[in-house]
Amino acid sequence: MNKTESINNPVLEKEKSRFWPTGWWYWLDNYKVGIIPLPFFVIAGLLIFAEVLYTGKLPPDIVVMVVTCAFFGFLCGEFGKRLPIVGKMGAAAICATFIPSALVYYGLLPTPIIEATTKFYKDTHILYLYICCIIVGSIMSMDRRTLIQGFLRIFVPMACGEVVGMLVGVGVGALLGLSPFETFFFLVLPIMAGGVGEGAIPLSIGYAAILGMEQGEALGRVLPIVMLGGLTGIICAGILNRLGKMYPHLTGNGKLMPSDGTEEKISLTAKTELPNDVTVFASGVLLAAMLYMVGMIGHKLIGLPAPVGMLFAAVFVKLTHGVSPKILGGSQVVYKFFQTSVTYPILFAVGVAITPWDKIVEAFTVVNIIVIACTVVSLVVTGFFVAKKLGMYPIDAAVISCCQSGQGGTGDVAILTAAERMELMPFAQIATRIGGAINVSVSLLILGNFLV
Repeated sequence: MNKTESINNPVLEKEKSRFWPTGWWYWLDNYKVGIIPLPFFVIAGLLIFAEVLYTGKLPPDIVVMVVTCAFFGFLCGEFGKRLPIVGKMGAAAICATFIPSALVYYGLLPTPIIEATTKFYKDTHILYLYICCIIVGSIMSMDRRTLIQGFLRIFVPMACGEVVGMLVGVGVGALLGLSPFETFFFLVLPIMAGGVGEGAIPLSIGYAAILGMEQGEALGRVLPIVMLGGLTGIICAGILNRLGKMYPHLTGNGKLMPSDGTEEKISLTAKTELPNDVTVFASGVLLAAMLYMVGMIGHKLIGLPAPVGMLFAAVFVKLTHGVSPKILGGSQVVYKFFQTSVTYPILFAVGVAITPWDKIVEAFTVVNIIVIACTVVSLVVTGFFVAKKLGMYPIDAAVISCCQSGQGGTGDVAILTAAERMELMPFAQIATRIGGAINVSVSLLILGNFLV
């Protein structure tokens, strides 16, 4: 019905003017906070605070935490998106992670919400479910030729970026009066160590054993640098995303290399069939979970991080045509669901449970900021130009370089969210986990031999 017919139909106009149910439906369909309809968002907030005020606690079970994390996660993300200028440069991911951290530190978030969110995050390991669905979905959506060439080529800009980043970081530190030893081992290396669990903690153990420091002291010095390096990576990713929108020829919008599009057509056909068979969606979730279990077994057998083992297993399934195009489509829809619906709730939980605001603030000294910024920017810029020489999309490769300075899995989520390129999660995991492990192992080996 066109606009003229609507004007001439008083029954329809009267129906539209009613609040219930058509007016209510209009608000549900046209006003949202993130993905949440505004009326649902308001009701969710009332339910959360009513539970806290009435009982003095908040159950950490999955039903309540879905509502809680969604409410706060999309609230913080929406706030970041609406900030002038920086709102288009990754501020949503930054706000979704660091505003909750600050609220916890300053006592502005009710204790029951903090306790429930922390318990839920740590007990369920929900981040692993998120990462495995993102990795499997993004791998299953890749063209096979591009997948192989991408994994082979991405190591070149990664390696070049790290070398240049280390040299620039140490050089800038020397200009600012720091010793090369201090700059490299306590500023530059923590940035590229692969996060907290795989980077900062092993570094602190190694420093304690080799330098005779207390592990707590070493971790206290390293952890803030990891956090600030990750924050810088998020900002760089947001800028790259903006650059990609200004110069579309420099980006594949989540693809590292051009493809012939053959498999994309197959996947698109599978996606159109998916709504008629919801069991395919369930198969996609099950596939991701099973591949993660393969990674867990690999970790127990050979010590390879479970997400990386899962990544290799997913690549093997993709290259050997281990699943049908229809299930490939299911995996991609699972990926899309987690990307749009779970990212900001996850970042909120990360900010509350494992992001210490005081440690981040400690790292905000002028010297630290200059050295870290120069290191990360040189890392990213090198990745950009080397990737361009290799025939890759330079912006997407540079986003992977940003992940080299991230906080492990949580940092990858925040950086790729800021870049709006969650499809790059498999390559991001390679950059943080494998790249970080190599950096830490080689550096500690050199440090041990140097002091001996």
